[in-house]
Parts: sequence; structure tokens; C-alpha cells
Amino acid sequence: MEEKDIILIVDDDTSNLMELTHLLRPYYKVYAVKDGSSALKNANEYLPDVILLDFIMPEKSGLEVLLELKNSDKTKDIPVIFITGMKDSVNEIEGLTSGAVDYIRKPFDSEIVKFKVNQQIEIVKLRRDLKNALAALESK
Repeated sequence: MEEKDIILIVDDDTSNLMELTHLLRPYYKVYAVKDGSSALKNANEYLPDVILLDFIMPEKSGLEVLLELKNSDKTKDIPVIFITGMKDSVNEIEGLTSGAVDYIRKPFDSEIVKFKVNQQIEIVKLRRDLKNALAALESK
């Protein structure tokens, strides 16, 4: 049996966590947490293929979590998609220029979420294949 790709969902709103988990669990192995500190711990432990990250959370914002992920050699290459209810494009630009790969606005469309997550999973797989091919070439 093929191992499922791992998605980490981070949102302080339980209903969003439940909805996203329900949406993605049939296709991926899903971990869901409610705060930034737990997100960092889980990211380092499980090394997810993609992280869906709420922009505004108490204690540690999504932007702070993103910056910590990008400053760690272990987690810097994990694609992060922000999910937020904020309508301001200034925050979207800030998130994208800080290293997020995409931005989804709440209330989110389920098909858009599935499409964008799958798109990032495909990119992760292509990068992995390229890395393996390069290593094989270098070992010859």
C-alpha cells in the first residue's frame, strides 16, 4: 500500500480544522493543530509535504510560524499555503513575499482547497524525483 502524503493544518478555529480535515483526510494523512507552537513542533516531527496555515492566531501568528519554518534547515522547503479570512491584499503580499506558496481566503471553496493542495503535492513530488535523479547521476 502506498504511503499517503502528509498535510499539516493549523487553525485556531475548531470548525475550520474539522472542515479541512474532513475534506483532505480521504486523500492525505492529516495532522491538525490549533496554535503556532504546536504547528512548529508537528512540522519538525512529521515533516509534512504541505502546511495549511491560518494567518491570524493568538500568541504566535501564522506569519511568525512561517518565518520560523523558513529559518530552519529541516522545514524551510515545506510549502505553506495561508488560509485566512482577511480580505486585505497587503497581508497576502506580506505572506507571499515571506515565503508562502499560495493564499486561500475564507470562506474557502472546497474544490479550490483540494486543487491547490494537490498542485503543491505534485510540485513536492517533482522536486523529490529531480533530487533523486541528480543523486543517481552524481553517484555514477
